[in-house]
Amino acid sequence: MSRIKNTFNRLKKKNEKALIPYLMAGDPDLATTKELILAMEKAGCDIVELGAPFSDPLADGPTIQKAALRSLQHHTSIKDVLGLVAEVRKESKIPLIIMTYYNLIFHYGEDQFVKDAVAAGLDGIILPDLPPEEAGTLVPLAKDAGLDTIFLVAPTSTDDRIKLVSKLSHGFIYYVSLTGVTGSRLGLQQAAIKSSLARIKAQTDKPVAVGFGIATPDQAAEVAMSGADGVIVGSALVKVIEENGSSPDLAARAAAFVKALKQGVLTAAQ
Repeated sequence: MSRIKNTFNRLKKKNEKALIPYLMAGDPDLATTKELILAMEKAGCDIVELGAPFSDPLADGPTIQKAALRSLQHHTSIKDVLGLVAEVRKESKIPLIIMTYYNLIFHYGEDQFVKDAVAAGLDGIILPDLPPEEAGTLVPLAKDAGLDTIFLVAPTSTDDRIKLVSKLSHGFIYYVSLTGVTGSRLGLQQAAIKSSLARIKAQTDKPVAVGFGIATPDQAAEVAMSGADGVIVGSALVKVIEENGSSPDLAARAAAFVKALKQGVLTAAQ
């Protein structure tokens, strides 16, 4: 059983939801990213999603685009991000996921990437520009190696698409709460999220984590109480890193934000 699945099972027994923060690997640098991961784990997060920078991040809004650019200015590669995963594994068993774009995996080679990812200790991968219909070679390679493939569904997804994503996703299903790109937004529609989650869960027993647009502890609590099994926060955390990238207190400030988010998520269990 994968670390991701174990985490969701453990939390479910306690009626708790997973907090999944997102970081851009290499922003401001890889050593600091490792420090941030370990600090956030101590602050209470359950799974960490790492962005591997790409020059054309079609699913990402301005905040994460700028973080990717900062990372690329250090020439951060997908191989560097796997190296970071291996470094974290020396000190932590927290589940780690890479979110990136298929072009990088294609040029790396699917088979070699999966082998190297598993050897490094990676637990899952999210490729927002790889439709499940086109993932026929990657999914079995990853499944056989023990690497979870996580696909996305959106408010506009049909029942047939939800069934396909449910079949091919391992670890969890990523529900995009809003149409558009990543980024903090005001006014999440809790009723709409609750309705969509019910529609997804009618077709699968796999965990569903919600991302895009969640920026505050209160919003994290609302999503957790809407039936999500996990809450993903990206742009709001990346903004904290952007604003404090040169500060010696960066890890502490990021950890404080993650701790507040976790407290919001925990209110759903009360």
